[in-house]
Amino acid sequence: MATKEEKALSKISFVTQKAPVDERGRALYAVARSIIRALVDQIPESGLTVLNTDRADVTLRQLAYVARLQRDKGMRGDGFEWAVHEAIQGAEPTVIEPLVSAMKRASPRGFKGLEHPESLLFGYERAKYLGFLEAVIDNASEEAVILPDTRGRPPAFDNWVRLAATGEAAEPQLGARLKKIWRTDLFVSDQERHRHLAVTIKSNKEQLESGPGLRIGVVPEHKDLPAGVTKQTSKAGDSLWVVTLPDPHGFMGLYNDAYGAVGEAVTTLGRHGRGNYWQKPTPMAQKIQQQLEDYADVKVAEIEWALNEAAQQDLADVESRLLSVDAPDWLHLGQPDREAISLAPRPSFVKLD
Repeated sequence: MATKEEKALSKISFVTQKAPVDERGRALYAVARSIIRALVDQIPESGLTVLNTDRADVTLRQLAYVARLQRDKGMRGDGFEWAVHEAIQGAEPTVIEPLVSAMKRASPRGFKGLEHPESLLFGYERAKYLGFLEAVIDNASEEAVILPDTRGRPPAFDNWVRLAATGEAAEPQLGARLKKIWRTDLFVSDQERHRHLAVTIKSNKEQLESGPGLRIGVVPEHKDLPAGVTKQTSKAGDSLWVVTLPDPHGFMGLYNDAYGAVGEAVTTLGRHGRGNYWQKPTPMAQKIQQQLEDYADVKVAEIEWALNEAAQQDLADVESRLLSVDAPDWLHLGQPDREAISLAPRPSFVKLD
């Protein structure tokens, strides 16, 4: 039986890079394989009960019904958030150094001698779950404050975080200085956990948004946004210090493309609502999407095997870790409208380049 400490931990699957990108087509297959494997790993027992099948026998269509891919709610966004949080906690230099620089620029007096920042995961969706919000507040000091981008006395951390945890509905009550703080993904602070800055994290730079209360944005490197720290100012006059994390082998762009291919296939097969029209995979990734849809009633285990045959096999892998956060359930549960076909073609994926 799990101990109390083990129950307080959540098992999360991350897709990680193990080697440089070799051939783009084979690399896309490799990342798509790992994304699908991670999605299957995260099906809870309650989901398997609804599907009435063992994990090893789940078909792609069944996975599509329970997979959770929406923006800011699924594995892609949450995985990147947790990866950044863990990098801060583990003092990873490539993350810590630009983050400290951004914190010092956002508040020169507050973080003058800062070397090792602390991180608190937030996200108003997680705050709905028992114990999560209390844990965030308890981990801050009793005198903890939030540093907005305005002059005046800093707001008390616990009072405003409790209000921000109710989400967008709290915006009218948050006041001019903190109006958008409900969008916070994590809070970074000094080692005493006294002064806090609200951070928004996006795995796609196009989704990065500023607003009153938000001070720092974190995104992966993009061809139009090199690694480093820059200041972004919106038309409304809101400023955001953007920390762009280095992506030496272009893995994040590749990941986004493969995720788009898997996401489009899952959206079609699971009959989910369509996302933004501009969030489309490249033509090469669309070929993966079409092939996945053609193998809808094949077991995911067989699809993984076929993807592995077509992939750069040593490029990516799935790591499962226990993290000390009270994460919400990963998946929406849905009931398939018909039984899966028992006989299906054996998948085989074509060469893309």
